[in-house]
Amino acid sequence: MTQRIRYFFIKRQQKAKRGRTTQVIVAVFALIIAIGTLLLMLPAASRSGRSCGVLTAFFTATSATCVTGLVAGDTYTLWSTFGQVVIICLIQIGGLGFVTIASMVSMMLKRKIDLRQRLIIAQSYNVSGLEGLVRLVRHVVIATFSFEFAGAVLLSVRFVPQFGWAGGIARGVFHSVSAFCNAGFDILGSVSPGASLIPYATDPLVCLTVAALVILGGLGFFVWEDIYNNKGFRNLRLHTKLVLTISAGLMAAGTVFFFFQESGNTMAGMNFGQRLLASFFQSVTLRTAGFAAIDQGQLTDASKMLSIVLMLIGGSPGSTAGGVKTVTVGIMVLSCIASLRGKKHVTAFGRTITQEQISSATSLFLTVTGLAVAGAVFISATSGLGVLDTLFETVSALATVGLTTGITGSLNPVSMVLIAIYMFFGRVGVMTIGIALMLGDKGNEELKYADGHVFIG
Repeated sequence: MTQRIRYFFIKRQQKAKRGRTTQVIVAVFALIIAIGTLLLMLPAASRSGRSCGVLTAFFTATSATCVTGLVAGDTYTLWSTFGQVVIICLIQIGGLGFVTIASMVSMMLKRKIDLRQRLIIAQSYNVSGLEGLVRLVRHVVIATFSFEFAGAVLLSVRFVPQFGWAGGIARGVFHSVSAFCNAGFDILGSVSPGASLIPYATDPLVCLTVAALVILGGLGFFVWEDIYNNKGFRNLRLHTKLVLTISAGLMAAGTVFFFFQESGNTMAGMNFGQRLLASFFQSVTLRTAGFAAIDQGQLTDASKMLSIVLMLIGGSPGSTAGGVKTVTVGIMVLSCIASLRGKKHVTAFGRTITQEQISSATSLFLTVTGLAVAGAVFISATSGLGVLDTLFETVSALATVGLTTGITGSLNPVSMVLIAIYMFFGRVGVMTIGIALMLGDKGNEELKYADGHVFIG
């Protein structure tokens, strides 16, 4: 009896610690957004020399910190060099996570990472153990800056001849960071305001470099570590196998669909190779990147629906990407297949997926989908916009994608605040926010009611 009481109190302490760490994560992200809002409200941050106002500054700071990419106006046209620097700093902090950056600073100052910091790191990366966290942070930082540096060099090769040394390198760095962090912000408004990468839709160097950065950022830090440590697909962990398989399948399926669906529409006038490039980029950017190489507002309804599905799925756990995540959807599909085949256990690559993981995946998917639909209906009813376009917008916000059919600038203030809240939920994590607000389960999990039976189907 004494052991059971002790076990109960230990579990309660663990829940309380988890609740406190999640509260720290939520609070600091909110603080970063608040600081970004204040900086962007300064007249020096605006290209016009006048303050842009609290709503525009708040919306942009939230979008940048949550690495989404939805904007109230063209980034280059609206913001000065100072404002653009603030935005890219918010993107880097949001992409890496303030926990990673704070840990990096502590390591640079040769300070010891204490238990509380390790708990916060573990919570931010959604890992259960505390071993190897410092090494993981170090590898994440090194890999991130290495990929971003390589991307900046490649993009500068294209931009320097067009914008000069200073302008070309600045654009190379900005878009490399924005792409790797899956943010979708661009400063190409001097070429075509609000057009994103459409002027470079047929440029292999720009599109393939940005796509590579998006894919690397969206795979996740754990996948890099696993691939680095274990050579060969057979030796990889179940998580990595699921991420690589599902990601490759989604990109391939999306590329084929958009190639045939949009060839006579948004890709009319392109040759075969250019259409293939644009289709591949569209399939990749929907995985929460937010760059547009074709006009999203001119997509067919079928393409918009598939885009919504791909945005909702998003990237992979532990990455800079958003969405409900590839593994979440993969687990749900595997669970559905197992149920239809009359199997009691869900398996993948010779491993059994626990019922707890299946329940968590289902809860997350239903929560995000429900929020997206409810938000779309509300915005459509209050703004008079089409439901398909508003659903595209809410999913883009919740999945931190940043693509839009062109309605962002026409949203009313209430709808803009709602979209900002959705971006915050999407980046910090619906489940993390839920844990922080619940302050731990005060009920007794050992209590179980008698089984009940209901009819299904």
